[in-house]
Amino acid sequence: MSRPSASIRTAVVWEVLRGALDHRAKLADRDRLDVLDTGGGTGNFAVPVARLGHHVTVVDPSPNALFALERRAAEAGVADRVRGVQGDARGLFDVAERGGYDAVLCHGVLEHVDDPAEGVRNAVAALRTGGGTLSVLASGLGGAVLGRALAGHFTEARQALTSEGGRWGANDPMPRRFTPEQLTGLVTGSGLEVVSVHGVRVFADLVPGALVDTEPDALEALARLEAAAAELPAFQSVASQLHVLAEVPPVTAAGPR
Repeated sequence: MSRPSASIRTAVVWEVLRGALDHRAKLADRDRLDVLDTGGGTGNFAVPVARLGHHVTVVDPSPNALFALERRAAEAGVADRVRGVQGDARGLFDVAERGGYDAVLCHGVLEHVDDPAEGVRNAVAALRTGGGTLSVLASGLGGAVLGRALAGHFTEARQALTSEGGRWGANDPMPRRFTPEQLTGLVTGSGLEVVSVHGVRVFADLVPGALVDTEPDALEALARLEAAAAELPAFQSVASQLHVLAEVPPVTAAGPR
């Protein structure tokens, strides 16, 4: 079964991220931010962020992905604002500057690392101590359970629901999934303040692409539905992905709040 386009599936994250970067730029009183995209791959977010005028460093373990990123940035006319380096979350500071970034994107990383808490701590350590924004995007447990159940794989749905990592079986390509509480706990445990939590792909992974293609205005209506449901906890719990936006707490005369 085909799915709705990728733009619909990432629209909620992009709108939140764009607003957060605008806000961070105003706080920093600078038009250009330094952004770190860990696991940024081929530049799904890095290139649009660079189009906003920011400088983006992409860290990814795949040389093929980084080659595609370079080509994509060149085609978009932002090659001078995108830099790709080979590395991973665990050895982040072998290739990235500690405390050197206004914003860090940690999208599709925590599912694959051995220690998600360490992955978040490294992302936070890359932020400027005077203020920074963290964007975390990870696979949601509820969406996987619902998806397997609706496909008629009830035993696999129960396995995902009850297993420690949220996997539905040995052939599950996703190493780990999170509940909203688990993901926000990782972020707050690193010392950041959560600004917002959004459910991503609540409906987009369940709606047949043919339905969206044939019904007039269906794509726009689906996008509005996703946006309306994204902030509601009831729908976050069954989203395919979870997005957490967080910030470094402000420092007062008495110390961090």
